[in-house]
This record gives sequence, structure tokens and C-alpha cells, in this order.
Amino acid sequence: MITQYLFYFLSALAITGAIFVVFTRNPVYSALALIVTFFSIAGHYFLLNSTFLAAVHIIVYSGAIMVLFLYVIMMMNLNLDEEPVKTNFAKFGAVISGCLLMLVLIVALRDAEKMSIQNNISEGLGTVNYLGQVLYKNYLLPFEVSAILFLSGMVGAVLLGKREIQ
Repeated sequence: MITQYLFYFLSALAITGAIFVVFTRNPVYSALALIVTFFSIAGHYFLLNSTFLAAVHIIVYSGAIMVLFLYVIMMMNLNLDEEPVKTNFAKFGAVISGCLLMLVLIVALRDAEKMSIQNNISEGLGTVNYLGQVLYKNYLLPFEVSAILFLSGMVGAVLLGKREIQ
């Protein structure tokens, strides 16, 4: 019963934070509202007994990425009082693209099965040990292929960003 109330509280907090992210005019307040949204989503992961995913979500998103966002906001000096006026064509394009995104989501989720709570879920689901067992036994080849792909992407980024010595 308490988990249901926690779920509703965290959901309301996430939706409220997301609304503040979109409608707040000050970029620093918007970034702080995004941090609240990230923490509430991490709370949902805790409710789903996925402690590892919740901890990684807090460390990566609420920590590292938000520090990067705040650093970029400070470097760009976005504290201007006036906002550039958008043309009617840009506003119309934004509304059309938003409606198309909503249509795609409705079509994609229309046939989704309703999630039900199963009683036979293993005890260690969501823990680091269970994740390691599944990752390194069942999905070892895709894990290694993605590691090689990320390594080649990092090497390419270093080569593209490196200045040529003359």
C-alpha cells in the first residue's frame, strides 16, 4: 500500500518537474527542475527493486550530466531578459512535429500488452549480481561487440578532435 502512494507521489513529482523544465524562463531553474525529475525517476527504479539502475541513474544523470548542463548555461550567459521572437512558421512546425510525435507514440503503444505483476519474479532481479550473470552469460557477444563499437567511436573522436602538428 505504501509503495502505491510512493509511486503516485514520485509520478506527480516527475510530471511537475518536467512541466517546470519546459515552462520556466530561467535556464538555471529549468536545470534544477530537471534534477528533481531525474531523482523522481530514480525513485521509480528503487520501487521496481532495481537498485543498480537507480544508483547509476543518480550518478550519471543527476550528477555528471546536470553539472555539464549548468556549466554550459554559465558559459553561454543565458540570463538575457528578452527572448528572440519566433516566427509563425517555426511555431507551426513545432506544433506539427509535436502532434506527429504524439501520433507515433499512440500507434506504438496501442498494441502494447498491459503489464501485470508476476508472482514468480526471481528474488535477485535488479541487483548487480543478477545483471552481471545475465550480461556475461546470455548476452556476452552483443556486449563485446558494443564495447568494440564504443572503442572505435572514441578513437574516431580523438582523431577528429586532435590538432595536426605542422
